[in-house]
Amino acid sequence: MSASATWLDERRAQARERFAAQGVPHRRIEDWKYSDLRPAVEGANDDAAAAWSIRMRPDGVEVFDLAQVDAPDWVRAHLGTLPQSVMASASLAQARSGFAVRVPRNLAAGTLDFEWKGAGSGRALIVLEEGATLTLCENTRTVGFANLGVEAIVGANAQLTHVRIASRATAAVQVEEYAVQVARDGLYRAHLFNGGAKLSRAEFQIVLAGTNARAALSGVSVLADGAHADVTTHITHAVGHTESTQLFKKVAGGASRAIYQGRITVEQGADKSDSRQTAKALLMGVRAEADLKPELEIFADDVKCAHGAAVGDLDADSLFYLRARGIPEAEARNLLVHAFLDEVVTGIADDEMRKFVRAMVEEALPGAMLP
Repeated sequence: MSASATWLDERRAQARERFAAQGVPHRRIEDWKYSDLRPAVEGANDDAAAAWSIRMRPDGVEVFDLAQVDAPDWVRAHLGTLPQSVMASASLAQARSGFAVRVPRNLAAGTLDFEWKGAGSGRALIVLEEGATLTLCENTRTVGFANLGVEAIVGANAQLTHVRIASRATAAVQVEEYAVQVARDGLYRAHLFNGGAKLSRAEFQIVLAGTNARAALSGVSVLADGAHADVTTHITHAVGHTESTQLFKKVAGGASRAIYQGRITVEQGADKSDSRQTAKALLMGVRAEADLKPELEIFADDVKCAHGAAVGDLDADSLFYLRARGIPEAEARNLLVHAFLDEVVTGIADDEMRKFVRAMVEEALPGAMLP
């Protein structure tokens, strides 16, 4: 073992201890009661390494392969330092593949496009220095069991826009954990599309650590028969004058299952925090299921916090209105589903990203419309 790798070996050992203490999560654990991971990963190869590739890299952005030993100071300072969930601890302990990205101070970097493939563990570290901006486009095309951990450090007055595309993977078990820390005047914005898998879970642990830090999350899940998609978020307002918004919409057809768990914690002294979260799901058949669970934990007095959730079928009055004007039922239902999802899709500011996500929705909807 080289001396230069000791820092990482120590962090991996600590992560291994955390994972060993808790074990693979299962449905008896509250945060995992809708996504029973233990039977899903039975027999998985813990030594496999997920493959990654960067398909588009902006000028001026530094990329480091985590398989190398001599990491630069910025990787050593940040990799494995943010709070780790149980499966994030597992990926940190086991991953032997991954990459780190640094956007220098005040650089408007454009778009970095990368992809995960295969099975196994993988890690990524994204560091935006003060005043930097980056759009991160992530495509998840894993097979078998993949456990991926991503850490993002958003510096003061920096902006990270994260677009995650996870197409349907019928036989895959996909677990991905994001740990994000946002400094003063920083912004983390995420747009998610999920087509589901045998079991799919994307978990976000976000800390708004500086004054005027913001997080804005939105997502669409379009699930056909048998697909499972779980989005779990925990946003912590660690200081006052911080803001977070969440908007998730889901369409579930056949025997699919759509899940959203969103917890907001406003810590003591984090006055003037503002948080809103909304989750809605359409069930397109009697076998489909949606579990939506927004939560608030407030330890400060002067805050604005709101949450809401709704699950149901298409509005009968709206459907009748369209049918009464000669629109066939199938076409009328299609129009209403598009209108339901469009609020999320139109919120993507980048034209190319918005078109891409809309195309993914169009591709997935026919399967989700089946009862």
